[in-house]
Amino acid sequence: MDSILSFLGAISWWMWLILVVVLVAIYDTFIQKKHIILKNFPVVGHFRYMLESIGPELRQYIVANNREELPFNRIERGWIYASAKNENNYEGFGTDRDINQSHYIFINNAMIPYKVEKDHPNAKDPYFLACAKVMGAGRRARPYRPGSIINVSAMSFGSLSAKAVESLNRGCAKAYAYHNTGEGGLSPYHKKGGDVVFHFGTGYFGVRSEEGGFSMPKMKKLVSENPQVRAIEVKLSQGAKPGKGGVLPGSKITKEIAEIRGVKQGEDVLSPPNHKAFSNVPELIDFVEDIATETGLPVGIKAAIGKLDAWRELAEIMASTGKGPDFITVDGGEGGTGAAPPSFADHVALPWVYGFSDIYKIFKEYKLTDRVVFIGSGKLGFPAKAAMAFAMGVDCINVAREAMLAVGCIQAKVCHNNTCPTGVATQNKWLQRGINIEDKAERTHYYFKNFKKELLEITRACGYEHPAQLTMDDVDINLGDKNLTQTLADVYGYNKVAVPFKSTKALMKCPDLGGNYNKKEVAKEIDMDDVRY
Repeated sequence: MDSILSFLGAISWWMWLILVVVLVAIYDTFIQKKHIILKNFPVVGHFRYMLESIGPELRQYIVANNREELPFNRIERGWIYASAKNENNYEGFGTDRDINQSHYIFINNAMIPYKVEKDHPNAKDPYFLACAKVMGAGRRARPYRPGSIINVSAMSFGSLSAKAVESLNRGCAKAYAYHNTGEGGLSPYHKKGGDVVFHFGTGYFGVRSEEGGFSMPKMKKLVSENPQVRAIEVKLSQGAKPGKGGVLPGSKITKEIAEIRGVKQGEDVLSPPNHKAFSNVPELIDFVEDIATETGLPVGIKAAIGKLDAWRELAEIMASTGKGPDFITVDGGEGGTGAAPPSFADHVALPWVYGFSDIYKIFKEYKLTDRVVFIGSGKLGFPAKAAMAFAMGVDCINVAREAMLAVGCIQAKVCHNNTCPTGVATQNKWLQRGINIEDKAERTHYYFKNFKKELLEITRACGYEHPAQLTMDDVDINLGDKNLTQTLADVYGYNKVAVPFKSTKALMKCPDLGGNYNKKEVAKEIDMDDVRY
């Protein structure tokens, strides 16, 4: 044995390297049968696969220019990061955007901007920007006016980590925003101070019966035990994969997730494409009304938009009966945080701007726009895009991926692999350990605050007090060289119905205002906090 060890110790390191290379070459050439490249080019073929594996990172940080990446380019991510850190989010030397590109947004500023007087609420609190409409006003026992026009979209505990969810909820509490639970049920991490919109889909997680259907007793119990739940959202479809169900593998169902979702630990759980609780539009309306009656809360629906016949039927029944959803969340077909087949994320359902305009025109035709709160969801987490959305008729916007970026997401695009390097979209405890909840909650808070401040500044530049007052004639978009630019009204064929809006003071005094908004605390915070620039 000693002689063998002595012989091995006498072999130089470079000889060991040659031996390893020879063994790899033999394996590639004569044993493995899966990879043509490795068989034809043993050893060196491995470099090809190695470079391919780090290709996205090379393109993201070295190859792609600042405006080239999708879904969010470097400039967009940089603005969110700077806003979330409360740092300088300005840019110098003018725009580097191609202002002649199709669908480029031009906002028409007024000759004389809106003036904020000394007694205006925003003079003390430049970040107060509540929704101009009330969900369920005059119809529900507990109507709700969101305390913020920007809120966290549906992202479940399971798709996001516990620390990410808690960070977002604490941030929402600071920014007076609501936090949509996503389809994974109401977790303890959603109960950290922020308003909650309870969201469920075909899996009915959190309000699921033993047979896998919807349980009204569980819904009533959830609402009664959790006063922070201010509204309920029924998911019909989502932008990432409209009309497609999903499977939650048993390997991902921990004891905690099983308890929250109301499923069995370790067993695969199916979310079918269709709801068991209803199968047509009249039954959907009855379902919404039953939940609203039993809970007293506003109830809405969420969907990505495709065919419009059922939407027209919905509007017709709502107009004739006075029943139906209190709010409608229109999701863009561009895809989102949910893992989905490329064919769905790339091609199924309309992009947000087309889907929303189609839906709004239907509800305008049936004179329902005052009764419904419209929520936009689909890459609207930037002030200029939000201004366009408000001009088209939205009352609030929900942000998902933008909120993930605010808490540390780097757009690694591995959400579906449970290997998110920042710990935001993974259940891996080792990867989650880097998330500092207090810090990320503060970043969520600042992203929302700086977003609202900049959107208000755009609104005031157009001569208005609130974004709800923006009209279709206040925004132009570029259609290409032949048509040049046209207003949103000319492009999409409608004018938005004026939103009943009195003043920001009236919003602040509303008894249904959410977010636990406290004027004295806010005034104290603004006095102490340095307002940037």
